[in-house]
Amino acid sequence: MFAIVRTGGKQYRVAAGDKIAVEKLAGEAGETITLGDVLLAGEGETIADASKVTVSAEIIAQAKSEKVVVFKKRRRHNYRRKAGHRQQLTLLRITDVGAGGKKPAAKKRLLRKKQTAKRKRLLQRKPQLRSQQRKKQLPRLRPKKLQRKKQPLKLLTRNKDDLIHGT
Repeated sequence: MFAIVRTGGKQYRVAAGDKIAVEKLAGEAGETITLGDVLLAGEGETIADASKVTVSAEIIAQAKSEKVVVFKKRRRHNYRRKAGHRQQLTLLRITDVGAGGKKPAAKKRLLRKKQTAKRKRLLQRKPQLRSQQRKKQLPRLRPKKLQRKKQPLKLLTRNKDDLIHGT
């Protein structure tokens, strides 16, 4: 079975046993991660429902790609700058491509519950944090300078004839 996954702004066609180099992902060597953004899945000529397919991978190593030389020059100004850059990569071995349903959403929900519970405990311990939170929730009023409408300019001269003759 194969799948097309998106990670790091790029798309990869993967199957079980493949090794790929992707943009840096969090984790140590030996950890197993799940690539959640599956765009397409199938086997041979048939296409499966991508929402029911999960792709799990093992992190082989955290590495850097080849050096890219950045050279800037402005002619006739004696301006030359040379810099190098090595993009950080994560090497992955795809361990499994198969049906498993999407479970990361449940983890996110659980994490959100833990964070709100932690925030509530903090607010109970420290009353000054509670007042700060209330201040953030109040609607902000616009300054008076912005609320006033701009009035048209008044002419300093007495009549229109003065404007024409320049007196």
